[in-house]
Amino acid sequence: MVNDPIGDLIARIKNAAARGRSKVSTPASKMRARLLDVLADEGYIRGYHLVEKPGAFPEFEVELKYFDGAPVIVEISRVSKPGRRVYSSIKDLKPVKNGLGISILSTPKGVMSDTAARDANVGGEVLCRVY
Repeated sequence: MVNDPIGDLIARIKNAAARGRSKVSTPASKMRARLLDVLADEGYIRGYHLVEKPGAFPEFEVELKYFDGAPVIVEISRVSKPGRRVYSSIKDLKPVKNGLGISILSTPKGVMSDTAARDANVGGEVLCRVY
């Protein structure tokens, strides 16, 4: 059992990118699916799909993206943790790496990137930062 599923997903992505793997698998959940949707929409991963094996829990197989042999995700870090939740209004949210990266937020309108949250004018819990 994993206490922090988002932290587990981030660690798996970081480890796979460091080893140069093209795919990584992670247990399936709705929150992980929403987070992976944002990463795919923003162009940080190629995509993901659900893999169901008989007698086992469903998993997502995430296809990582590389550019000139280097991973597209240079750094991905967890901001809000189970022991310390971090919330931000949209006007207090700072750009990541001068706009080269994104923050992923969990808002009342769903999980979205900081640019989508600015367009929707909603704040929320800052899940992670990616660049």
